[in-house]
Amino acid sequence: MAMAGLWIKGPQNVGTGQRVSTTGQATSWVPGPAGAACTGGTNAHNPGMKNHFADRLQTAIDAKNAPVCAGLDPRPDWIPREFFARANQLHGSVPAAIVAAVREFCLEVTSLVAPHVAAVKPNAAFFEALGHGGYDILFAISQRAHELGLLVIADVKRGDIGSTSDAYASSLFGSTQLEGITLPSMQADAATVSPYLGSDGVLPFVKRAREHGCGIYVLARTSNPGSAELQQLVLKSGSAVVDEMARLIEGWGASAIGTCGYSDVGAVVGATHPDAAVHLRKLMPHTHFLVPGWGAQGGDAKAVRACFDAAGKGAIVNSSRGVMHAYANGPLKAYGEARWREAVSDAAAQLRREVHALSREPLAG
Repeated sequence: MAMAGLWIKGPQNVGTGQRVSTTGQATSWVPGPAGAACTGGTNAHNPGMKNHFADRLQTAIDAKNAPVCAGLDPRPDWIPREFFARANQLHGSVPAAIVAAVREFCLEVTSLVAPHVAAVKPNAAFFEALGHGGYDILFAISQRAHELGLLVIADVKRGDIGSTSDAYASSLFGSTQLEGITLPSMQADAATVSPYLGSDGVLPFVKRAREHGCGIYVLARTSNPGSAELQQLVLKSGSAVVDEMARLIEGWGASAIGTCGYSDVGAVVGATHPDAAVHLRKLMPHTHFLVPGWGAQGGDAKAVRACFDAAGKGAIVNSSRGVMHAYANGPLKAYGEARWREAVSDAAAQLRREVHALSREPLAG
């Protein structure tokens, strides 16, 4: 399927969706409707439900043949110095200059990756570390991403008792009315959720997200080395903790399955555990997978393929450092800082090609 949108040649305008070619010719990406947020119609599984998250995401993926998202984990030490030079000139040597530099960089990265990915995944920790200005950057990224037709997956890993989870969910999805005043949220399309407190900590996220055509991704089998300490513990029943979590996740989404065959409650399944990916796909046939660990964490191609269904759908693969900082500590380090824009764009394009090709390979076994 052709990508929805147009490449338009024109003068360089940093941060507006363009990339710089190897010849220096600037081009701009004008997004089409396929990847736009809040699109979609009534679905066959649940006729009363519109704008289903999984359907919107699959539409965005299909529009670009891009079952991938770009993680936004800004590390100040790896941000090109040009951003700090401009910010210091405007603000002086104050904390606001750091925030301004990170903001400008993140917004430009969002524009650079837009032609190649279906979504961006800002990791809240890297923005919270900047102080209150970091929250403003998250809001700005969400706005820019939606303008470019991208979905936003807020990597926040929230989870608490019911009332606190409800407050967290309100900060992510939709808006809240108070004293006749509208308080906007981050306007995320999905968010990562920690399930350790059980159903009453997760269901407020499910409810709020569903009301606004959004979704959640629940931590299941994460990509970090220590994940097995809890997730693979064997219970008296003989199954592992992650198996029981998978059954809960599949159940939380069972009443809201989209036309694409997947629910609005997804699971985080790391690309570093191939056998677990095969097993969990069988336990969660209607659960969309968010797949971290590709790239810098050494994700396994077999694990990535196993996260997709036989038709090559049902998952979105994330790369963060390997795209955002490709020129600094990623696969395109040879580009150097002077060609950082090319490195980001080329890394995102390579990610799309590799993962799309993997998703189309025959399933093993």
